[in-house]
Amino acid sequence: MGFPGTAATKLVAQQNELYSLGSRLSQKIWLFNKLVWEPMNSEGFRKLTYNAADQKASELMVAPYRDLPADIPFIGTHAWPAQAAVHAGLTNVVDAIPDNWPMALHLAEGAVHAVQTPSAYLGYKALRGMDKKRTLNPMPEGSLYCTGHYIDHELVVNIPFDCLKRIDRALDGSPTRYLLSVGGAGAQQDLFQGIIEHMLPFIDADQAALFVNVGDHADVWESLKARIPQLANATEHFDDFGEIQAYAESALEGEAHGIHAFGSSDIFAAVYSTNLLMRACDLLVTKPSELAFYPVPKLMIKRVGGHEAWGAIRAAEVGDGTYELETLQEICGMIDLVQAEPAIIADMCDNIVAADAVGTYDGAYRVVQLACGDDAGAAIAE
Repeated sequence: MGFPGTAATKLVAQQNELYSLGSRLSQKIWLFNKLVWEPMNSEGFRKLTYNAADQKASELMVAPYRDLPADIPFIGTHAWPAQAAVHAGLTNVVDAIPDNWPMALHLAEGAVHAVQTPSAYLGYKALRGMDKKRTLNPMPEGSLYCTGHYIDHELVVNIPFDCLKRIDRALDGSPTRYLLSVGGAGAQQDLFQGIIEHMLPFIDADQAALFVNVGDHADVWESLKARIPQLANATEHFDDFGEIQAYAESALEGEAHGIHAFGSSDIFAAVYSTNLLMRACDLLVTKPSELAFYPVPKLMIKRVGGHEAWGAIRAAEVGDGTYELETLQEICGMIDLVQAEPAIIADMCDNIVAADAVGTYDGAYRVVQLACGDDAGAAIAE
């Protein structure tokens, strides 16, 4: 996306628009979700034949890579740039696979592959279910590593401090801080409305505070304000990344009350605002996508696409998040439970600290090690 006018950017932008449209439709049309979106995201993208078509299409994306040294360490956070880098002749390519559900969509032949969990490692190693008619040969030795969760440095190094602050707030009766993160497609508005409306009595009683990051979807916030009159009183932090950063830093040590809305027309600032706010929140409310792996207590709302289900399973088993809450009733029930028993957040924090101690959240460091040729130090489990 950083090379406007190139075939690579045009292809990615077009596919992103289609995927976003599908995500939104899946939340509005039950039958479309059941018959098209869920099976496509869990089984359609799983097929090896789907990957073969992608591998060929990615040959059109090589132009931005041609001026790079062939031996430069390169990390693709999606299969397409990893595939294109291999096609361009780069030799130290790592394909950092995000999903916990093995899908051939994420393979980049010729690259070294990284996954975040042991279950994903076994699934990819065996190419599980990627051809329903036959058992495939496993991925070759040295082509796949389980590195742990891909987490930003500033979040990893501050895990002990941030968890201690959350535990203190849980035990001293401070308002529970919820961070509601709007996904990249801007879907699930009806669900967000129901969650916010349910939380309003807790917020009015100063028993909860709400951060809403709509990312680069300002229209989502305007729509929510039109639906929920009380949001007119929310404090808005839009299109001023410095101000968003300053508020997030002040909330780390200070108090947080009421409702705060965040957003930015710059997609990079929009996404990173969640990282900043994450440290100051007590419970992240998110669908089980990439954020399912982050070291923050999480309330997992309904997935958008069948592939996301296994993100919630991972969080529930690590103990740093809930299981997937598939209905508004379930979500509201969990919010009520957390409000009544804030020690649930403290328990999740204890699990995060324990997982951190064994390197669960060190995946990003290990992916860099892989790209730099340190195979021995990169894997935590095979």
